[in-house]
This record gives sequence, C-alpha cells and structure tokens, in this order.
Amino acid sequence: MFRTALRNVLAHKARLLMTVLAVMLGVAFVSGTLVFTDTLGNAFRNQSAKSYDNIAVGVTSYVDRDDPKSGIDTPTLKKIQGLDGVAAATGRVSGFAGVADPDGKLIGNGWSNTGSNYSPGENGADALYTFVDGTGPASADAVALDKETASRGKYRVGDPVRVATNGPVKEYTLAGVFTTDDGAVNAGGSLVLFDTAVAQQLFLRPGYFEDIDVAAAPGATDQQLLAAVKPLLPEHANARTGKALADENAESIEREMSTINTVLLVFAGIALFVGTFLIANTFTMLVAQRTKELALLRAVGASRRQVKRSVLIEALVVGLLASVVGFLLGLGLAVGLRSAMGVFGAKIPAGPLVVSLTAVGAALGVGVLITVLAAWLPARRAAKIPPIAAMSSVHSVATTKSLVVRNSIGGVLTLLGAAAIVGGAAAAGKGGRTLIGGGAFLALIGIIVLIPLLSRPVIALARPAMQRLFGVSGKLAAQNAVRNPRRTGATASALAIGLTLVTGLSVLGVTLGQALDRMTTDNIKADYMVSMAGGGTLDPSALTALEKADGVSAVSPRQLTSLSLGDDGESAAAVTPGDVERLFDLRTVSGSLASLGEGRIAVDEKIAKAKGWKTGDTLPITFSDEKKGSITVGAVFEENQFLSSVLISTATVAPHTPHPDVPEVWVKTDGGASEANEQALVDALGDNPAMSIMDRQDLRNMFGGVISTVLNIMYGLLAMALIIAVLGVVNTLAMSVFERQQEIGMLRAIGLDRGKVKRMIRLEAVVISLFGAVIGIGLGAFLGWAIGQSIRSEIPGYALVLPWGRIALFLVLAGVVGVLASLWPARNAAKLNMLTAIKTE
Repeated sequence: MFRTALRNVLAHKARLLMTVLAVMLGVAFVSGTLVFTDTLGNAFRNQSAKSYDNIAVGVTSYVDRDDPKSGIDTPTLKKIQGLDGVAAATGRVSGFAGVADPDGKLIGNGWSNTGSNYSPGENGADALYTFVDGTGPASADAVALDKETASRGKYRVGDPVRVATNGPVKEYTLAGVFTTDDGAVNAGGSLVLFDTAVAQQLFLRPGYFEDIDVAAAPGATDQQLLAAVKPLLPEHANARTGKALADENAESIEREMSTINTVLLVFAGIALFVGTFLIANTFTMLVAQRTKELALLRAVGASRRQVKRSVLIEALVVGLLASVVGFLLGLGLAVGLRSAMGVFGAKIPAGPLVVSLTAVGAALGVGVLITVLAAWLPARRAAKIPPIAAMSSVHSVATTKSLVVRNSIGGVLTLLGAAAIVGGAAAAGKGGRTLIGGGAFLALIGIIVLIPLLSRPVIALARPAMQRLFGVSGKLAAQNAVRNPRRTGATASALAIGLTLVTGLSVLGVTLGQALDRMTTDNIKADYMVSMAGGGTLDPSALTALEKADGVSAVSPRQLTSLSLGDDGESAAAVTPGDVERLFDLRTVSGSLASLGEGRIAVDEKIAKAKGWKTGDTLPITFSDEKKGSITVGAVFEENQFLSSVLISTATVAPHTPHPDVPEVWVKTDGGASEANEQALVDALGDNPAMSIMDRQDLRNMFGGVISTVLNIMYGLLAMALIIAVLGVVNTLAMSVFERQQEIGMLRAIGLDRGKVKRMIRLEAVVISLFGAVIGIGLGAFLGWAIGQSIRSEIPGYALVLPWGRIALFLVLAGVVGVLASLWPARNAAKLNMLTAIKTE
C-alpha cells in the first residue's frame, strides 16, 4: 500500500501541483516570519548587549525641567566617580535635536532625532562613540554628527550645521563625524552631540544629568559597585547593573518581536486555512476519479484502514515535499524582508540569518499537519468505497442523511455566530469586540458548511441572464457550476474567506476615515497647526514669533497643564482668550468664553454633567506647582475633540508653569491657507526644519493616511490567502475538465465549437468566483458594521459607510480572477480531440 501511495503521487503530479503550491506558500509565510523576527530580534539584542559591554552600573532618574528635584546633580556624579572600584562614571543628558539638510528639510523621521552630550574621559575620548573624522565638540558653538546623518546632509568637518531643538534654530560648526550603535540612528533617525554644558542647558538644567554610566575598575564586581552607588542617589533615581539593563532591554525587544510575530502568523494561519479547502478539494476529486481503482484494491483484499492509510500517505508525501520547498522559499522571504527594511530607511544591525529549530519544526510540522488533516475526510470516504463499486462507473454520492446533518450543523453554527455578532455589536467595548470575534469564527465556519447548499439557489438566479447573454455556453456553465455543490462550495469558500476579511477591513477603514475627516472639519476653524516634527514641546519663542507673523489674525497654543478641581485631577488646556473661539468650533451651552480672559475656566458639557458643575460655580483649584486657590466656572461648552474638557487662560497658568508644555499652536491667517501665508509662518519661525506646519487638508490626510497605510498593509498580508484561493479555482476547473472529457467530446461532436467550449469553462470559473465573492462581501460588510457599532461611542460622529466603489472593484477583481484562473483549463478543454474524448472512461 505504501508503494501504491507513492505510485499515485507520481502518477498525479500535475493534479497535485496546486496543492503543493498552496502548502508551499503558506509554509513560506510561516517560516519567513519566524526566521525574519528571530534574525531581527537577535541582531537588536546583540546590539543592545554591546552598548552595555562597558557599563557595570547604570543610573536612571526621573526628569522634569519644572521640578528642581529631578535629575542627578554634578556633586552626586563626582561622589560616584570617587568610589573605590569605579574606573569611570559618565553623566548623560538627551532630548530632541534635528539637523537640516542643504535644502532646509529635516534629516531623519522626527521621532528618533536625538541630541546628547559628548563626555570625554581622561583619555580624551567618549567610549560610546568612535570618530571617523574630526573630534568631539569642545565648545558651545560646536557639534558632532553621526556618519549617516553627515552623509545625507553632505556635511564635512568645519561646515556650518543648522540644528533645531525645541527652541529656535541655531547654527553650529561641525567638529567631527562618528559611528555609533545608538538605537535612534539605527531606526533611521539622527544623533547630534553637544558639549555637556550646552546639552544640559537645552535638555534639562545646568549642572544636572539624566543618566549616569559607571564602568568598573579591574577587580571590582558589578554587585559591589551597585551596593556602593545606591546610597549616594536621590530618591527618584534608580541604579541597576549593566547586565540587568541589557536583560531588560532584551525582554523589551522580545516583546516587540513577539507582537510582530503574532500579527504575521495570524495572516499565515489565514493563508493555510484557505489552503485546506484547496487540499481537501484536490484529494476529494482524486478519490472520486479513482473510485474503481480503490474499490478494486478492496476487492483483492485491502482493508479499509489500508485504503485510508494509502490516501493519507499520499498527503504526507505531498505535504512534506511542499513544506521543504516552502521553508527554503521562506528563508529567501526573510532575507528579502530584511533588505526591504533597509530600503525604507530602517537600519538593521549586522548579524547572521537565525534559523532556529522552532522555525524549522513549526514550518515543516504545520505544512505536513495541514495537508494530512485536509486529506483526512477524503481518505475516510475512500475507505468506505465498497468493492462492488469496482463493477460500476457510478461514483458514490452523498446520502440524504449526510446532507441533512451537514446543513443542520451549518445552520446552527451560522445562527449562533450571527447572534453573537449582533450581541457583541449591542454590548460595545472590549467585551463586545471579543464576542464579535467569536461570533465571526462561528458564522464563517457555518457559512462554509452551508455554501454547497447556498450554491444552487444563488447561481440559479444568475442562470437566465447567462443564458440570454452567452447562449448555450452560459447555460452549460451555470449547470456545471452546481453539478457538484461540495466542490463548488469548497472552491468558493477559499475566496469567501479572503473577501470577508478584505471587505470587513474596508468597511471599517472607510467608515473610520470619514468619521475622522468629519471630526477635523467640524471642530477646527484654524488654517494651520504648528508642531514639532518629533512630537515634542514647542518653545515659548515659537508662539511669540507666530503672533508677530505677517497675516496672522488669531493664534493660540494648546498648552497642556494639570489641575486639581475639587478632589479630582483634570487634564486641562491653556488657550488664548478671544482667539480660541476663532480657531475652534466652540459652541457655548451657558456663560461666555470671554470669561477666560477674566481668570475663569470653561468646561465641556460632558464633564459638567458628570461633576454637577454649572456656570457661576466656584471650585477649589490646585495648580501644577501645588499652589492652591479658587476659580469660577465661566462657561459650559459642547465637547470639542481637539481640546481638553477644561479650558483656562495661558495668563492664569503662566505663574505656575515656567516651562509650558505646548504640543501645538493653532493659527488663523487673513485670506485662509495659501502658499504666501504658509511661507510667512515658515519665515517667522526662522525656517526651522524641526517644526511642522500643517493646514486643514494636511490634517485630514494625516488621519486618513494612517488608516490607508494600515489597510494597505492588511491587503498585502491577505494577498497570500487570495493567491491560494485563485489556485483553488484553477485546480477545480482543471479537475473538472479532466473528469468531463467524454462529455466535452460529445458536446464538440454535436456542434459546440472550441470557442464556445472555452467560453463555457471561463464562465463556470467566473460564476464560482463571483459566488464566493458575494458570500464574502456580504459577511464582511456585516462584520464591519458590527465592529463599528462596538466602537462608535469612542469615535465622535461615527456613521456606517459602505464603500460601494471598493465593493464593486472586489466583484470585478473576482470576475477577473475567474477569467485568469480558467485560461489553462479552458485551453486544455478546447484542445481535446473529440473522438479520443468520447472513448475516455
């Protein structure tokens, strides 16, 4: 029986090709994901460990420029440097610093553009940096740049360099160029080194450090130094050994890689799940074609178990072969992904390709297991073929009882799933979304079970139109599509799964995108938003400059400040009275926003109801510097998504916040947004490359761009599942043509020409594809609605949007898929010799 199984594999190479491709693609996705994330994680862990090689003890501290107790002062650093066993102790301070290229644009991505201090030891060098040209900065007007940033900016030692921090742009002289293992640089950012005194002034306070790196002298252990350092530190500082810091960083990298792993493996699982239908379909058709052969084996003494084992051995051989090829393809995919990250600006640390036993075992195990499991039902059916079937050419058909059981199970699963989805939509929140997820799984399985039953009535609706448009070819195609409902159902199921996910994502993405777009339109009157490219705090000088800019008619910061009103802390926004109403759509429920200028506060309607506040109430207040007083509610306004629930004047909080936290400034100009007005703002800010100026359309694009990017990534990941679904259509048609050789020969003999035979096969493929697409789109739209309902309370202005344009595109693409998938089978069908085909058994 083992030799028989191997002979059958070799005899049906072409028919098993699609199964091999499906398993191979799924395994490649799994193995590529595991190898890629293992390689990436190993490279980052090694780089992280290398950065802690010379650190025996690392000291970190709480940092707040407004808190004089934060940071670690120079006397403490001196005490640590004087400890026995300390070879060196280096103070570090860091923050945002961006470098302009020759065109005045920011080099790097903003969020990973950093600045730090250059701290040479007794040997005149800083152990963290290796200079390839020049030296470290030794004066207030000098800086050093990492090699990549200097190259991108075309800077050489001695050149002037424009550097932006949270304050105005300043010009420095480039003293040196260095290489580093700093994570920010490897993430595509930049690193600027300043003299220590300059860095302290820019990022913290003169004489204070954020971190201290302690190196051990020969003979001193990390634990000994840790015990000696801890008593010298202020309460808010924490000391750990270099190994502990490296381990902590490694764990963080492991978590990040695990998240990426999980996301990619979910999509790999979807691809493999879709592949199971193709595999099951292939083995079902092979068993059906070999009914007489299998029955004859039974007649000459083979037991049911041996027949079943024979089919499963075929699946095992196919799965093993496909898994090996898929694993090798996955290695290539991992290398390609690593290279692609470099192309997109993410620098990956050098390191070997990591091929773990887990990746090998998972890839091979999953491929073989999926193939064998998918072939189990066909193998079971093969074992049930009675020996008497060898005397007949009639293939065994499903009994009425089996169909009733199948459809009953499918109906129950679908109803349970639909009920859970509706219940989750009504419940909302995280619990509701969990319920929707469970319901979606049940509904999808139920629909898959019911698809053979649904195929007849659904395709019957299209039959009249196909007959009118395409004549005999259309009629035959519709009849062929439902001749074997299980086969049609399995083929359509693969497409339905992919399009369910794609449609659900599209409905949700477009709906959220339009809700965010309306939120921007409905809440903002300002023409521009000015912010730091790195997402940091704007310097007060930026607000002053914008107030003086040509053409500016209104300007207000959104300054974040913490207040305690009564017994509760509230996040408040300090704004400019008088201007804020011209910059935001603020609708007053009671009182007047002009009262902000009188030292009162305004609260939105939601918090006012929750707290029982009303206009005229006097509340005890504690400012961020712990000073207490009382304040009156001057107005209640309708909620605005771009402002906090509590508004207060910048003048009121100014005495309590020496370093204001201003993430953005909003500006209105005469004549609205225009190139001239934008240039006036750029000029007023000193052509600062680190400052972003966005008009309302830019804001809308930013919100929509995030959703579009996520959708495109999801579409790309789901493409693997759809490719496998297409292979399923090709496989089904090829098998169908092979089974119907005699029938096609008869049709040719009675006058159906080759062109009409091709058209019949193509239309059959289109019908099956569109049937699967309709099922998938319907279920996907339902899931998109349900998930949207569960989050609508968190998204102001939420309203379901069905992307009819995309839905129409999905249907067109499904039709195109059918046409493309049918090219080879249709060509083979048309080339059949009618006399040879008629004689085929």
